[in-house]
Amino acid sequence: MLYEMAAVGILFIVLPMTWACTPQKADYIMVSCFPNAIIANVPECPYGWEIGQLSLGGMCYSGINTPGFYRFTIPDLTPKNHSYCGTLSEYVGGKDPRYIFYNSIVSNDSSLTVRNQPVNYTFSCTYKAAYLVNNAVFSQRVATVYVNNGSLGSFKSQLSMNVFTNSKFLYAKDAPYVIDTSEIGSEVFIGIEAKGLSNRFKVVITNCWATPTPYSTDRKRWTLIQNSCSLDNTVTIFENAKDSRSMFKFNSFRFQWLEKVSTVWLHCEVQVCDGEKLFCLPTPCSSRSTEFEPDPNGGILTMEFQVRAQHSSSYIHPADLFLYLLSIFLLNEVLGYFSW
Repeated sequence: MLYEMAAVGILFIVLPMTWACTPQKADYIMVSCFPNAIIANVPECPYGWEIGQLSLGGMCYSGINTPGFYRFTIPDLTPKNHSYCGTLSEYVGGKDPRYIFYNSIVSNDSSLTVRNQPVNYTFSCTYKAAYLVNNAVFSQRVATVYVNNGSLGSFKSQLSMNVFTNSKFLYAKDAPYVIDTSEIGSEVFIGIEAKGLSNRFKVVITNCWATPTPYSTDRKRWTLIQNSCSLDNTVTIFENAKDSRSMFKFNSFRFQWLEKVSTVWLHCEVQVCDGEKLFCLPTPCSSRSTEFEPDPNGGILTMEFQVRAQHSSSYIHPADLFLYLLSIFLLNEVLGYFSW
């Protein structure tokens, strides 16, 4: 896969000079540390460098030209692949052990003369080591967003997805989120919020879907929101891309043909949009395509809902019931012996 990326980079490098971009001073980088991926965005054409001249880790020309930015993604944080495109990882022990992933976006011009100022955007993401269990299952509903705006300073934000008690979105519920089967069809209120960033940054919900497994790529899924438009008729989007928090609701459900005690996983693909550089509001739903495929390399937040049958917590396994009855029988035998 890396060879394919390198080939694409070479293709961009040999483009004619007439395709050169308009240089801009670029001391700005926004890094989103999602549970499943690290996404780094730098302004397009920094100091005159085209996307094919910038590489991740000095080896992968895998950048994507998105409106106003060049985007680089580290899609795999599992132990088997934390050297993806030169990514380095460090374990820090102590009372709060954690893993830190490092990489950089650097310029690399193979021409004889170089007329652009070199760039080197170094970034890192930190994850609590307690989350690194069974192939890097980090805290799935929380991400961290870093913005370095040069002389204007650096900002850090926690991006989180929560369940709220009602449509006022004032009080978040504690995890785990449990839905009794008798309450199937009740309203679930979801809020995704970025705390710590200025008002120029907007939270944009792109896609949301549910699966019966923790995997966002599971083919068995029920789609709630596509391309920022509600697809399920129980979905109401209250706010999206207007502020640092976006909210919606849907009616709870469980997947058919599964046991009465089951789990539903909600996945939402989320972006943090810089409102001073881009127009963040999605276009009207009537003019948007509803076709999409969840991007496994995108910024996805995930939360778990436990669907339980009424009184399921009082269920006793037959083997446990047998031991319980046997203990009662033996106790009665002992008491009867001493009564003589």
